[in-house]
Amino acid sequence: MTNEVSPPDPAAGDPVANFQEALRLQRLGRLDEAEVLYRAILATSPVDPHCLLNLGHILKARGELETALSLWRTSVTNNPGHAPAFVAAGKVLNMQGRVAEAVRAFDAALAISPQDVDALNCRGNALARIGRLPDAVASYDGALAVDPHYGLAVMNRANTLGALRRPEEAVAGYRQALRLGLQNPEMLGAKLFQQMQICDWSDHAEASAQIAQRIGEGAPADLPFTFLAHSDDPAAQLACAQIHARGRFPVPPPPLWNREAYRHEKIRVAYVSADFYTHATAHLIAGLFERHDTSRFEITSYALGPSIEDDKRQRIRAAVYEFHDVASLSDLEIARRIRAAEVDIVVDLKGYTTHCRPGIFAHRPAPIQISYLGFPATMGVDFMDYLLADSHVIPAGSERFYSEQIIRLPHSYQVNDRRGEVGPPPLTRAQAGLPADGFVFASFNANYKLTPQVFDVWMRLLRQVEGSVLWLLHTNDAVVRNLRREAHARGVSPDRLIFAPRAPLDEHLARHRLADLFVDSLPISAHTTASDALWAGLPLVTCVGRSFASRVAAGLLHAVGLPELITESLEAYEALALALATHPERLADLKARLAAQIKGAPLFDTDLSRRHIEAAYAIAWQRQQRGEPPAAFDVPA
Repeated sequence: MTNEVSPPDPAAGDPVANFQEALRLQRLGRLDEAEVLYRAILATSPVDPHCLLNLGHILKARGELETALSLWRTSVTNNPGHAPAFVAAGKVLNMQGRVAEAVRAFDAALAISPQDVDALNCRGNALARIGRLPDAVASYDGALAVDPHYGLAVMNRANTLGALRRPEEAVAGYRQALRLGLQNPEMLGAKLFQQMQICDWSDHAEASAQIAQRIGEGAPADLPFTFLAHSDDPAAQLACAQIHARGRFPVPPPPLWNREAYRHEKIRVAYVSADFYTHATAHLIAGLFERHDTSRFEITSYALGPSIEDDKRQRIRAAVYEFHDVASLSDLEIARRIRAAEVDIVVDLKGYTTHCRPGIFAHRPAPIQISYLGFPATMGVDFMDYLLADSHVIPAGSERFYSEQIIRLPHSYQVNDRRGEVGPPPLTRAQAGLPADGFVFASFNANYKLTPQVFDVWMRLLRQVEGSVLWLLHTNDAVVRNLRREAHARGVSPDRLIFAPRAPLDEHLARHRLADLFVDSLPISAHTTASDALWAGLPLVTCVGRSFASRVAAGLLHAVGLPELITESLEAYEALALALATHPERLADLKARLAAQIKGAPLFDTDLSRRHIEAAYAIAWQRQQRGEPPAAFDVPA
């Protein structure tokens, strides 16, 4: 005896009744029974568009994407005026990373039904994914011209405006979507993140608490990267990543690497990133590529896009054995290329950041898969074996907050590429809008890293240090308005906030020398921004939190020999910054020590970092060659 439910008998000669019953069963989630009825109809009407469409949706729900696509191809071939099959196919193609094909499918649907808001919205999503952001906005606008209350298009338009660095408009869009009653849980985090881009803290405490509560309940509420900006709880970060991963990969794809043994003369390492151009990641890692030991390692890179042929990209292209531009390929196609190349170790430099493609690694194209540098947290998945870190960003006892096995490098996990002296400031203090004699606190972190709690500390420092100013980055006018308003509310004259315009990297590094002290942010500390400041000779005061993202600057300070600039609480952080601002001899000693130590510091020794990273790869590879599972280890100094 079994508990299986027998499928219904097709109603002989009544396809309409069969279809209605199949549709009812499908809506109830009784997919096997619905499939029997759809196939009964197709046995006599093999190109019925509605049966092909719905049967394809059942197969899609099971993860049988290629079979679903074949049904929809049959439908559009035989029913050229039936737009829904084009839309369904486009959604799956976009899910697979076959974005150009997806756009063509949506275009075909719109040629039949130009006011199909679903097709217009999905077309916008596909265009946004390949970087055609203005075109994506236009597609969403087309959907909203048909239906101004179509919440999905309102939300997706807001997402795209955020990517276009139009955060004020993005926030307005999210607020409109909420007014329309759109129930998209991750929109809560998206809205808060765009508010943080403009330092709009009007509901920061309430929104972050609501998101944390939902994550604690196991419900999606934020993306793993944007969650870092307002959560310092590594357990919550793990939960957020796991929730996101379950939604993104509900059905794990079959692995491409099935434990085959590779025996290569050199260890084959492939780096995968969308940031092989003038970007913070390339800024840090280009020198590593140039220094890899090519007698032991065969280094390749897979560029996901955007395809910007600048000096950084050319350096990386010249340094590696093979450079593959795969931005136009699907996740599966890229994974198949990596598998066909018999890559031993694939290194993901993106994690869950912009233009990430975790689906590549979900296909398990390589025996060893490592997360490194781009995403300072766990990915919450079982297909990433290792995370490269150090003992400062992930101290002993914190391993339980990471789904990956932890490889600790001996000094700093952050590799640096420093190729020359920092020149003199391009401007005088007066030309930069700074006081000639007043103390200059600087924080050149991205605006989303600024929080009201840390800003409170900064404003108290300005009130206590007469004539001092706070020097920040000018990224948009809303930041200037909002932060000056926040300063006034805390009893500080708004003109004591000075905003530096964007500048070329060499000029930006040089102007650090106009400042006196870098004050860090929390819960995301300075990362590349911290190593920039230290390389330029500017001391940095940081406050460590509990998470990887909050502890990076502390690790960098250890790696330049200045651990006394690390504090454990905001009270201690404020006290140390105040002491340095009011004791010039103490600050001068720190600057002299930093200048004397900088060139020999492990943080800026690219070749030393290269040797440690290669040792990490070799140890992981040796374990795999012995048939041992991934396990945490420390790389010896």
